[in-house]
Amino acid sequence: MRSTSAAARDTALVTASVIFAAIFVLFVAGALVALVLRVAPAALVAALASPLVDQALWLSLKTSTLAALVAALFGTPLAAVLSRPFRGRTTLETLVTLPVVLPPVVGGFALLLLFGSAGLLGHELDLAGIHVAFTTAAVVMAQTFVAAPLYIAVATSAFARADVRQIEAAATLRAGTAYTFARIILPPALPALAAGLTLAWARALGEFGATITFAGNLPGVTQTMPVAVYMAAQTDLQGAIAVAVVLMALSYAALLIVRHMAGGTAARL
Repeated sequence: MRSTSAAARDTALVTASVIFAAIFVLFVAGALVALVLRVAPAALVAALASPLVDQALWLSLKTSTLAALVAALFGTPLAAVLSRPFRGRTTLETLVTLPVVLPPVVGGFALLLLFGSAGLLGHELDLAGIHVAFTTAAVVMAQTFVAAPLYIAVATSAFARADVRQIEAAATLRAGTAYTFARIILPPALPALAAGLTLAWARALGEFGATITFAGNLPGVTQTMPVAVYMAAQTDLQGAIAVAVVLMALSYAALLIVRHMAGGTAARL
C-alpha cells in the first residue's frame, strides 16, 4: 500500500516538474522565436548594410573584447586571492559580486559620479586633461564593471579546485608562490578561465544600462549594439528587430562556446 502511494507521489512530482520546466522553456523560447519570426529578411540585410549598425557592431565587438581582457588582467589575481581563506573574504567577495545584482543604470550613475566632470575624481582628471565620461573608454569601463564579476566568480571557483596535495608538495620543496600558481594552480584552471572570459565577453556585449548612462549615445564613439537597438526602436521597429536578432545570435554563439568549454572541463575532472 505504501509502495503504491510512494509511486503515485513520485509520478505526480515528476509530472509537475516536467510541466513547470516545459512552461519555462516555452516562455524563453517563445520570446526568442517571436523575435526571429518578426524580422523580415530584407530588413535584416538592410540593417547589416547600414553604416550606423556596422559602426555599432564593430564598436561593440571591440569594446566587449577590451572589457573581457581588462577583466582577465585584473580579475585573475583577485580571483587567486579570493580562492584562499582569509579574514574578510566574504565581505570582499560580496563587494566584487555586487555589480551582478546591481541595476546597470545604478552602476552607470556610480561610474559617472566617480569619473564624470562633477565626480569625485572629475576635477583632478580635468586638470590632467583626461576626459572619461561619454567616450569609448567609458564604454569599456561600464562593460567591465558589469561583466568582470562573472569572470572573477568562475576563476575563483576554478582556483579553489586546485589539488591541495600538489600545492603542499610544492611548499615542501620550497617552491615560491608565483611558481606554485603558474605551474600547479593555473594550468588545470585554463579551460574554466577561457569559459569565464567568454561569458564575461557575452555579458559586456549585451550591456546597455551602465553604458548609456556613463557613455551616452554617440554614433561611432559610444553607440554599441544594445544602444543602437534602443534608439532604432524609436523610429524603425523592423531595423531594431534586425539588430536585436544579430545581437541575439552573437550572444547565443558565445554561450555555446562556454557550454562546450565547461563540458570539456568537466570531462577532464
